Amino acid sequence: MTTANMRPQAGQPSALEFECDTGNYHTFCPISCVACLYQKIEDSFFLVIGTKTCGYFLQNAMGVMIFAEPRYAMAELEEGDISAQLNDYEELKRLCLQIKRDRNPSVIVWIGTCTTEIIKTDLEGIAPKLEAEIGLPIVVARANGLDYAFTQGEDTVLAAMAHRCPTKAPEAEADKEERSGIGKLLNFGRKSEEVAQSESEYVDHPPLVLFGSVPDPIVTQMTLELKRQGVRVSGWLPSKRYTELPVISEGYYTAGMNPFLSRTASTLMRRRKTKLIGAPFPIGPDGTRAWIEKICSVFGIEPQGLDEREAKIWASMEDYLKLIRGKSVYFMGDNLLEVSLARFLIRCGMTVPEIGIPYMDKRYQGAELAFLEQTCQEMGAPLPKIIEKPDNYNQIKRIMENQPDLVITGMAHANPLEARGINTKWSVEFTFAQIHGFTNARDILELVTRPLRRNTNLKDLGWDKLVKEEAKV
Repeated sequence: MTTANMRPQAGQPSALEFECDTGNYHTFCPISCVACLYQKIEDSFFLVIGTKTCGYFLQNAMGVMIFAEPRYAMAELEEGDISAQLNDYEELKRLCLQIKRDRNPSVIVWIGTCTTEIIKTDLEGIAPKLEAEIGLPIVVARANGLDYAFTQGEDTVLAAMAHRCPTKAPEAEADKEERSGIGKLLNFGRKSEEVAQSESEYVDHPPLVLFGSVPDPIVTQMTLELKRQGVRVSGWLPSKRYTELPVISEGYYTAGMNPFLSRTASTLMRRRKTKLIGAPFPIGPDGTRAWIEKICSVFGIEPQGLDEREAKIWASMEDYLKLIRGKSVYFMGDNLLEVSLARFLIRCGMTVPEIGIPYMDKRYQGAELAFLEQTCQEMGAPLPKIIEKPDNYNQIKRIMENQPDLVITGMAHANPLEARGINTKWSVEFTFAQIHGFTNARDILELVTRPLRRNTNLKDLGWDKLVKEEAKV
C-alpha cells in the first residue's frame, strides 16, 4: 500500500493531544467477561457473586452471545448477605460443592461485583480455605462495574490466573511444548521425522508467553506467524484448559494481544519478574507486522517475508479500501480498542478527528501511541485528539458539528445518532470478532463498511428520505 510522506499542515498539532473529560465510564459492566472466558477455558466454571441486577444484566447482555448451556452461574446476594446475617463461607461452600458435583470443572472462578466490593465481602480470605476443603482451585477476580471498561473484566481474571501459573514444568523442558495444547495442535497428524525437522526451524531464544483471550484460530495463526520467523511460543494465557496454564518464571518474555490488559502485564512483570515486549498490537496488517518485528528484534532475529505478506493483504482488501478512503470516523470510547482501530483505519486512508477512550495506560499502550503518530505522519493525516473518559453530551455536540462519515460507539448511542443521520457501528462487535493477525484484517473492514454499504443501498432505493420523514414525525 502506498503512503504519502506529508508534514502536518499549519495549525495542526505536531504531537498527540490528550484530554480528560468527566471522570465517568460509559461502558458495559466488566462482569460480561465471562461470555468469552468460559468458552476459551473449556474446563472452567464462573460464579458471579452479586445482586439480581447483575443477573438481569448477564441474561440480557449475554443472551445474544450464548448458543449452548453456559458454564457460569449467579450467586445472588440476599438482604441477609448484605446485612451480614448469613454465613458467606457456608453459602459459597454449598454452591461450589453443587458446581463440583454437577459440572466437575478444573477451576471455579469467582467474579466479584460492585456489591461485594462495597460491602467488603472477603472473597480473597474465603477462597483459600474453601479451596483446601473441597479440593478444587478457586480463583478470585473482582471484575466489577467500578472498573474502567467492560473489557477490563478479562484483564482482572487473567491477572488473577497469572498467580496460578506454574514456575517450572513438571516434565522435562523438551516435552513442554508437546504437553501443551499448542504443541498437540501444531503437530497433529504429523510423523515424528516431520516434527523433528520442524523443531530445528526455531531459533534459540528465551521462553515467550503471549497473553490475551483470543479464539483458537487466532492462537494457531499467531503461533504459526511467529514460527515462520523462528520464534517459539512457549504458552498462552489463558490456555484452552486451566490444567495447561503456561509455565511463567523469572526472565521469561511476555507480549500482549490486546490494549486492555495492562493489569495483567503489570502482574506478570512485578509478581513473576517477566520482561514485557512493548509492541503495537497485532490488529490490522500494519499492526501485525509491527508486532512480529518487535518480538523478532528483542530476540535478535531478522524478520523474513513480512513486506510481501503485508502487501498481499492490503491488495486483497482494495474493494473495501475504496469505500472508506478519504472518509472520516469518530470513536466515542467503549472497549479500549479505539487507538489500535484508529491507527489501522488511518492507514486505510481514513481521517480520525477524535478518539474517545474510557481509560488510557500510556505505558502499556506506549508503542501503539508512537505507531499512531508515525502512521499519521506517513499518511499525511492530522493527528487525532485523544479524550479520556469523554463527556458524551459534549462529544455528541462535536459529532453533530463535524458530521463524520462513521461513528464507532457503544450501543446506547447508536440509535439516537442514526436517527440524526449519522452512520454508526457498535464497538462491542470488534470486541467479540476475530480481528487479530494478517488474515483477519478483512473482517475489520467488513464491520466498518457494513453501515456505509447499507445506507448506500437505502439511498439507491429511496428509503433514506422516508426514514428522515419518519424521524421528523
